[in-house]
Amino acid sequence: MTAAHAALIHTLFEWLAVFVGMRLYLRGSDTSLAQLGQTRNFAVMIGCILGAAIGNKALHWLDHAERWALLQEQPLLILQGQSMVGGLLGGLIGVELGKRLAGVTQSTGDRFVLPVLAGIFIGRIGCFLAGLHDETFGTATNLPWGVDFGDGIARHPTQLYEMVFVFLLAVMLFRFKAALAPQAGLQFKVMFVAYLCWRIAVDLLKPVPYAWLGGLSAIQWACIVALVIYVPHCLAHWRALPARQS
Repeated sequence: MTAAHAALIHTLFEWLAVFVGMRLYLRGSDTSLAQLGQTRNFAVMIGCILGAAIGNKALHWLDHAERWALLQEQPLLILQGQSMVGGLLGGLIGVELGKRLAGVTQSTGDRFVLPVLAGIFIGRIGCFLAGLHDETFGTATNLPWGVDFGDGIARHPTQLYEMVFVFLLAVMLFRFKAALAPQAGLQFKVMFVAYLCWRIAVDLLKPVPYAWLGGLSAIQWACIVALVIYVPHCLAHWRALPARQS
């Protein structure tokens, strides 16, 4: 597969993920696209989109600091590459800024749970099909399910691992949806924390393009910093859940 074909496949699944995520969000909020533009939640969506766009590029280039020198000669390279974690973190920051600007005070996180998980699942299909050109594959392995992406080396299919994880996480959150519902936004917080923990772990099975402190990637460090900041909020909301009656 050529780089151009891989890029086309990845782009198609990327836009499919965005489309499906948007439809699921609108369905979950009982709001049409036209109505969304007339509400304060429009600012939340714009913040999410812009934040995700900035975050996925910023973290991608932090993760590939070894390529910074190339940007001086080929500045358009900045348009290439993206980071799922960067998009998630940037989207979260964008949503919070959008809520403040629009004066939205209620939690909106739970509406994003299914759209985000569906988007990750669909996006990883594109990553898997793009193979070596996508650079989301794992390190070499002797395990029977190792996948040769075209270079003769069996590697951990970390894209498939993530699809399985995301599916199981969606099932778990659906199973405990009623229990988490009394604390608005807690479903999103649980999803967010679980995904960041997952990425720290699964990225240990991936090549590190540029090692930062401790030999970890920029993506892993971004997850760690975000968890340090976010976990206390998650725990506070968890403790505020009403006691279950026996």
